[in-house]
Amino acid sequence: MITRPKLTDRQQQILDLIERAIARTGAPPTRAEIATELGFKSANAAEEHLQALARKGAIELVSGTSRGIRLRGDTLRSINASRIQNLEASVSNLLQLALPLVGRVAAGSPILAQEHIDKTFYVENSLFQRKPDYLLKVRGMSMRDAGIMDGDLLAVQSTRDAKNGQIVVARLGDEVTVKRFMRHNNLIELHPENPDYQTIVVDPGEPFEIEGLAVGLIRNTMLM
Repeated sequence: MITRPKLTDRQQQILDLIERAIARTGAPPTRAEIATELGFKSANAAEEHLQALARKGAIELVSGTSRGIRLRGDTLRSINASRIQNLEASVSNLLQLALPLVGRVAAGSPILAQEHIDKTFYVENSLFQRKPDYLLKVRGMSMRDAGIMDGDLLAVQSTRDAKNGQIVVARLGDEVTVKRFMRHNNLIELHPENPDYQTIVVDPGEPFEIEGLAVGLIRNTMLM
C-alpha cells in the first residue's frame, strides 16, 4: 500500500491546491497565486512551505520558473489510488476521451493527418473544463514559465479563432508552434514564456493559421 508523507495541515492545504490547479488547468500555481489563495502576506511564505513539501518528497521544485512545481511519481500514484478507492462518480464522469497524440507534423499537411498520429490515449472526461480534440507533444522549453515543459502532452481544442492572451497552437508556413497569442490591429505576435526565446512577429500577408487552443496539460508521469 502506498503511504503519503506525513504533512502539517497547512502543507496539506498547499498540496491540495497544487493538485487542483494541475487537474483544472494542466499547470501548477505560482508562489504568488498560492499566497493569494491561502492568505499569506507574501510569496516567500508560500516558498517556505513548498521547500518543506519538497524535503518530505511530496513535490519536486524546478528552478528558474515561477511554476516550477511537479508532483512526485509516488504522490501522483497515491492520489490516483485514493481517487479509485473513494470514487463515487456519476456516469458522465466515468466517460473517457480518446485523444490522438500528434507527433512531429509534416510540412504543409493537416495536423490531424493519420501519418502524424503516434498513438491514442484514453483519459477521464473530467480532467478538462473544455473538451480537447487531440494531444500535441511539446518540443522545447519556450513556454517553460507557463508550466509547459519539453515532452509534456498539451491538450488542444481545434479552432481557428483565439483571443489575446490565450495559448495557441499555430502554424507558421511549414512549422507548428505553441505560443501566447496577441493581435495588435493587423499585426500578430506570438509570445514565448521564457526570456531566452524571442517573440515571433507575423506581418500581414505571411502564412499563418491558428490550429487550436491549449485547454490542459498532461505530464508523461501522469500516464505511467
